[in-house]
Amino acid sequence: MTVLDEIQAGIRQLAEGAGPSVVGIGQRWGVGSGVVFGEGRVLTNAHNVRGDQVTVTFADGRTAEGSVAGRDIDGDLAVIDVDTGETPALPWASSASAGIGTPVFALANPGGRGPRVTFGFVSGIERTFRGPRGRRITGSLEHTAPLLPGSSGGPVLDADGQLLGINTNRLGEGFYLAIPADEALRGRAGALARGQTATSPRLGVAIAPGHVARRLRRAVGLPDTDGLLIHEVTEASPAARAGLAQGDLIVAAAGRPARTPDDLFDALQAARGGTVELNVVRGTSERTIQVVLGENGQPDQQA
Repeated sequence: MTVLDEIQAGIRQLAEGAGPSVVGIGQRWGVGSGVVFGEGRVLTNAHNVRGDQVTVTFADGRTAEGSVAGRDIDGDLAVIDVDTGETPALPWASSASAGIGTPVFALANPGGRGPRVTFGFVSGIERTFRGPRGRRITGSLEHTAPLLPGSSGGPVLDADGQLLGINTNRLGEGFYLAIPADEALRGRAGALARGQTATSPRLGVAIAPGHVARRLRRAVGLPDTDGLLIHEVTEASPAARAGLAQGDLIVAAAGRPARTPDDLFDALQAARGGTVELNVVRGTSERTIQVVLGENGQPDQQA
């Protein structure tokens, strides 16, 4: 048997064995894929779901209305409660430590339009990308198995049909990122299934990209200063209550320089609902502002 024959046999076997456990998420718009990981439980990406209800399409064409049990937007994960019928759960790999060169199979059912199976190799590990609201997602698995639009939320499998990761992000140029199916992911999925929706502390501001911030400050005759330019403040958010305003430049958070959104995210995470101290340049003067974090202020985009 040639290598191509072995790959063909592997694809056919996975399509028949694991294919039924891969579902379509949504219809017409916002479509994606998902994985049955337990009775009545489907794991997918948070960016695939809108609102609290979602249509799930199974490999045999059956559709069912599901409800979102829990979601982690910053981690780009969601669990859906839905009648999975007799659909088996995909087995988790005993160790999700796939290395560079490991052969992998990517499965998808984009919006319920039918199962897809492709073949590739792990091309990188411990990769980082941005979630739907700009937060870093680290430790990702990079692979080369081609994916159609609507494949995010589908599984990456090893040759034995065991779950190695959840496809999440298209890099372009034939590379794709997946969240590894390790013990951490299993724990997060279990917590979301129990309704423990993940939340992160928020200021309630939208941050302009660095090059935009520099251009805007130059346009009004202000000196270049490293920092994060606020271009919008959400009403009634912690930022609004503390007096932060559009045009303010955050130059430090919790005593550390704030040159990237990650610097601000780290400071907010460390504060965890308490108070965070920000150094802000308004015009040409710098001031210190204490921001009391809480559950009321929801973010616009970045922080």
